[in-house]
Amino acid sequence: MLPLPSFSSRLAGIALVLPAPLGFSVGCAFVSEQGIGGANFVTALTIYTPDILFTLLIVGVSTLLIGLFSVLIGGYLTLGENPRWVALLRWVYRWPLFIPFIVTGQILRTFLAKNGWLNGALDMLGIVDIASASNWLDWRGIVFAFVWKQTPFVALLVSGAMASLDRATMESARNLGAGRLRILFEIVVPQVWHTLLTGLILSFVTMMSVPLMINAQSPTLLSANIAFRINAYGDYGVANALGAISLLMTAVFAVVYLRISMREKA
Repeated sequence: MLPLPSFSSRLAGIALVLPAPLGFSVGCAFVSEQGIGGANFVTALTIYTPDILFTLLIVGVSTLLIGLFSVLIGGYLTLGENPRWVALLRWVYRWPLFIPFIVTGQILRTFLAKNGWLNGALDMLGIVDIASASNWLDWRGIVFAFVWKQTPFVALLVSGAMASLDRATMESARNLGAGRLRILFEIVVPQVWHTLLTGLILSFVTMMSVPLMINAQSPTLLSANIAFRINAYGDYGVANALGAISLLMTAVFAVVYLRISMREKA
């Protein structure tokens, strides 16, 4: 049996992460025209299983790419030898931080459309013919949007953690002949992986909650289905069920993060 102080602290933590709107939403997911039960979840899984798997795949791939690019950006800011390029990268990579997701979606719809700026630039360079160019407003556009928007956030955390490291170990490895990539992935990243993991989990949760209306095809993101279910049908029961499913998907990563943190403290 848990001691009273520990049990009380856990109850307080649960109370902080389970506000009334969340509890009400999850509770309403079990209420349908048939009464209390799992009818809304059956409907959600029957209709939207491809979208659930699509969302998990897209957000998972985006998270991996965000982690890779964040490490590379932070690594160059820490290990880069050209001060001008370092200063330029430090100034440029942060701009997407100040652009809301809704603006990001509209900008990228213009940028990634068949006759958009991207295909126009590729056509000017002679890489593609704009008359037969493909439309990027599919899963590639969603991944592009997520990675472009969230990489600066994670890179800011990672580069700050890298900047606080003792450079003596890195300089010693460099004197022994280690290249910058080897120093980055074998010495620097293991020391900042906890910060990297924190940023990736926060990005995963953010991407799961954004109804990014870029993909005009099916399947699409689960958050877009939730918005459509409410706006088109006024069906809050199935929408809440989809929300509960997305909550379970993010809870898996939250549990992994908490277990790793508790293991480190122990």
